[in-house]
Amino acid sequence: MCHGADIKGTGPLAHKSSPPTPDLTTAAFKKRLSDYPGVIVSSVILRPNGDLIPRTLRENGVKIAPFAWGVKDFRDLNQYMTQVIAKAR
Repeated sequence: MCHGADIKGTGPLAHKSSPPTPDLTTAAFKKRLSDYPGVIVSSVILRPNGDLIPRTLRENGVKIAPFAWGVKDFRDLNQYMTQVIAKAR
């Protein structure tokens, strides 16, 4: 909904969040990911303005079930996203 299938911040809600959804394929983001391997997880945990992801979805009529994140979930997310971003052009 936000990053889009191409993970370039082109999803239908990309510009409805504040700050806008970033392009995860840029050289700058890939360098940040390399320098700080936990950056994806920390961006989920340490939202810059609180409950950003659920609030953006809720405000735009997207319904998601509540989910309690566990350590394994964060590790899996970080591994998956790191692989997806590494393959992105």
